[in-house]
Order: sequence, then structure tokens, then C-alpha cells
Amino acid sequence: MQKLIECVPNFSEGRDLDVIRQITGTIESVDGVSLLDVDPGASTNRTVVTFVGGPEATVQAAFRAIQKAAELIDMRKHKGAHPRMGATDVCPFIPVSNVSWEEAIACAKQLGRRVGEELNIPVYLYEKAAKDKSRANLSVIRAGEYEGFFEKIRQREWKPDFGPAVFNEESGATVIGARDFLVAYNVNLNTKAVRRANSVAFDVREQGRVKTEDGTPSGKPVLDANGEAVRIPGMLKHVKAIGWFVKEYGIAQVSMNLTNIEETPLHVAFDACVEAASKRGLRVTGSEIVGMVPKKCLVDAGRYFLRKQKWSEGASEEELIDMAVRSMGLSELKPFDPKEKVIEFKIESDSRKSLLKMNLREFCNETLSDSPAPGGGSVAALMGALGVSLGGMVANLSAGKRGWDDKIEYFSDWAVKAQQLKDELLALVDEDTAAFNKVMDAFGLPKESAEEKSARSVAVEQATKYAAEIPLKVMEMASRSYELLSEMAEKGNPTSISDVGVGALATRACIGGAALNVRINLAGLKDEKFKSSLLKKIQQFSADSDARFKEIDQIVEAKLG
Repeated sequence: MQKLIECVPNFSEGRDLDVIRQITGTIESVDGVSLLDVDPGASTNRTVVTFVGGPEATVQAAFRAIQKAAELIDMRKHKGAHPRMGATDVCPFIPVSNVSWEEAIACAKQLGRRVGEELNIPVYLYEKAAKDKSRANLSVIRAGEYEGFFEKIRQREWKPDFGPAVFNEESGATVIGARDFLVAYNVNLNTKAVRRANSVAFDVREQGRVKTEDGTPSGKPVLDANGEAVRIPGMLKHVKAIGWFVKEYGIAQVSMNLTNIEETPLHVAFDACVEAASKRGLRVTGSEIVGMVPKKCLVDAGRYFLRKQKWSEGASEEELIDMAVRSMGLSELKPFDPKEKVIEFKIESDSRKSLLKMNLREFCNETLSDSPAPGGGSVAALMGALGVSLGGMVANLSAGKRGWDDKIEYFSDWAVKAQQLKDELLALVDEDTAAFNKVMDAFGLPKESAEEKSARSVAVEQATKYAAEIPLKVMEMASRSYELLSEMAEKGNPTSISDVGVGALATRACIGGAALNVRINLAGLKDEKFKSSLLKKIQQFSADSDARFKEIDQIVEAKLG
């Protein structure tokens, strides 16, 4: 699955558009990176840039941008309303998809080391990447700003994590780290009163409200032993919120920043507002996401609302996102387009023709044409996806069967697993064709000189190995379908037993077809050890497939009578 990490560097230039363009140009020069947003501010004299990509590409793009900013921005002349300490003031990495915190922290440290060693800029690590937890907070590091750092950096406790312990007069210092994804999220209320919207905001936000002696907002605050106002905490952790009136829509909203969407997801914040509003005689009419969100936000929300309905969660990503949009009223104020609002969808490349975007007739036509790809490998992966889809269909039908209410969770869990396997196998439909094209590209390399012949030979060997590994991956993924199909054969809705049988046949055909594609790629390889290893694996997968298929087929035949 594609790894995506977001990077949001803040540059201390918000007025000179040519300088900003040069900086963002270095980001766009890196393959595998998508520039999502550039937000300059004249009064702050600061530009916030948002881009995403794989970890390696994102680190490279961030380095180039910091390098260019150091060349073009002279901090000795900088003035602006926003606190700052360097040409690149802060540069956080935020995991978006299939990236762990360990990987995000590694990105921050790798970038910090390069900036410190190659650009001689002092670097401090913050948030989850902080080496010194007393310096994890950005505002603590930046205290004193650019002007105060000439002396601050000389203090022992403020020695940089990377780079020289001497303040760089022109480019200042940079803070690099890994932090949670922040979602700006507004919930609509059926009122125009800001005071009432604030009441809901105080109910849900972590900070809550000040406790008063008479329990009213205007009452005398209750003080603790230190003379500080006692606060009544709100319902949600990691949430900042306030009420406001939106003239454009003629409604009041609860405006929230969700600073940890793992612990307090979008749907939890929405339902908390629904609960708090209802207690105050108000009604939530919908909501809006400001900016973009990771796909997981909406997929998780869709599953949550299906679970509340006591229905199977084994729906496709498209269905889950649609459920989330409808349940949270994300299109109430203006149409919500997932292609524009979901990060992963926004950056999908249209340059590569995807087989998955074809309809059935187009796919068959493309397969039947005189083009060698898609071929048997892609078709095998598709058969695997169809096989597990049939198993997942039986799980969903069983979860919805009248009188089986006590089994909903069991079948729903299997349907969710089926969706995940189906998505992985579908991704391999495209990947098999891409792997074949890499082999063709390698064969197309020049071979005039001895050096060219040698380089071509290495490239062909590497590309062919990869082309063999993809159908092996198909075999591995498809073999996992048997557990699902076996469970559905034994415990699923008996009226769908024939669907289980067809699913098992498709899975066996997938594994057998993929094995053929591994073997044909191995034939031309020179690496005997690699060939031997893969041959053993396909023999093992094939033997296991035959055994598992026979078990399921016997159950199917017995139930068919």
C-alpha cells in the first residue's frame, strides 16, 4: 500500500511572490511529491506550504526547499506579525497513510541531520521527534525569536540537536519535527446566536469552561489554592473549540481544531456536538471540513455510523466515505467532493493509465488487444479479487440475515477483512502490468558499449526479479482468502453456498495463474539462488491452495446435496 507523509514547512516570507515561487519550485522538482497548498500572508510575512509524498521523496523536497529559503531569505531584514526564528521557521512531518510514527520521526531526524551538516543551520527537534522532552513544545523553543537566539544558543541547555551551536545570522535556526495531523472542523447549528454556539463549544472542548460559584457563565470564578480559576473539563481530549457566526451562511457554528485524530476522530467530535446541542435544545444540521483530510478519517467515520446502525461494516471505501458524508452532513453548506477534500484522492496521478478505472468491457478489450499487458498476471490478480469479494458478499449477507442479530459482529469482521484483501489484490492488478512495463523499459536501454551492455543486463535482471515477485505477492494475498471462504462455507448464509464455491474456484485459479507468471519470469534469470527460493515458495502456496480448495469444495458439495 502507498506510503504517504505530509510536510508543512513555514517560510519567513509572505510578500515576495517570486521568492515563494522559487522555494515551491524546488519542492515540485522532486519526483513522487505533490504540492497541495501554498498560503502566503502579508501581515505575518510568512508562507505555509503543504505537500505530500513518500517518506524519501518528502525529505528530499523539504531539504531542497530549506536550502533555497536559506539562499533567498535574509532574516536580518525580516519583519512580521508571526513569531519566527529562521528563514524556514518550522518543518513538521505528519503521517497520512501507511506511515508509522517511527518512520515520521526518522524523516525528521534525517532531514535535521542534513540541514545541520550540509547547510550549517542550527536545528532543533520538536513534538514527537524531540530528543529533549523539555524542548518538545514549539513555543518553548521559539521563545525569544530570531533576535534573542544569538545569546540563547550559547546556553548549554540550548545546544542544537544538529548543526553548529552558533546562530546563523542570515538564515537563523530551524525547528523540525513530527506531529499529529490537525483537522479544522466546523459543526453547524440551527441558531444564529454565538453565545449558544459557545456553550456547545465549551461543553466539548478539552479546556472546558471556568467554574463559577453560581454555575452561570457570568458568575464569580471559583479559585484554587494558587488563585487560579478552576475549570470544568469538556467532553473531548485534543480539541480546541469556539462558537462563531458565519455571515455567509447565516448560521452559528462550533469551530474546532482536532489536534489528535487518532484519539478524538472526526465522528466522535461530531457526535459530541450532537449530544451537547441536544441538551441545550439545539440541533446539529451538518458540518464542514476546512482544508483536507486523510482518507482514514472518513473511512473510520463510515464504519462508525454503520456500527451504530447495527449493520455490517464490510463496505467498500467508496460506500464508507459516502456514509460519512451523509451522516455528518458534510454537503449541507456546499457540495463535498472527496476527490478535492481527501489527500490520497487529490494526489492520485492521472498520468498513468489505471486498469482499475476501466469498466469491464474496456478491461476485456484491453486484455484482448495486441498489447502484451495487461496479461495473465493482472488477470490472475483480478480473479483473486473477485474470489475474495464473493466471500465478503456472503459475510455481508449473513450479517444482515433476519434472526442472526447475535452474529452481526462476527460476520462484519470477516467482511471488513474481505474488503482489505480485495483492495490489496486490485492494487496488484495494476502493479503486475507496471512490473512488466519496467522489464520492457530495461530491454530498451542502449547496448552499444561494454558499459551500456553491463548496465542494461543489470537493469533487466532487477526488473525481471521484481516482475516475478509481484505474482508471488498475488499468490500470498489470495491464499489468505481461503480462511474467509472456509468460514463462510461452514457458518455463512446457506442460501449463498454456491457463491462460496465460485469464490473458491476463482481463488484457486488466481493462485494457479499467478504461479505460471512467477515461473515464466524466473526462466530468464541468472540468479540461481533467487530462482530456487521463489520456486519453493510457489510450490508451497500451490500445494496449500489445492488442499484448502478441496476442503471447501467438499463442504459446498455436501450442502448443495
